[in-house]
Amino acid sequence: MTASTARRQRQLERERLRELIRESEAVNGPPEPAAVEAKRAVLRGGTADW
Repeated sequence: MTASTARRQRQLERERLRELIRESEAVNGPPEPAAVEAKRAVLRGGTADW
């Protein structure tokens, strides 16, 4: 895969992720800020209390 193909693939993935988030928020409402922060902590190697 060339560098430009990989960049385009990542762009398409980001666009699809944004679509999925919009669809989810339309059905479920926006996420709770505390839940978002807890998940960020986990992704950054920390822990969450949920």
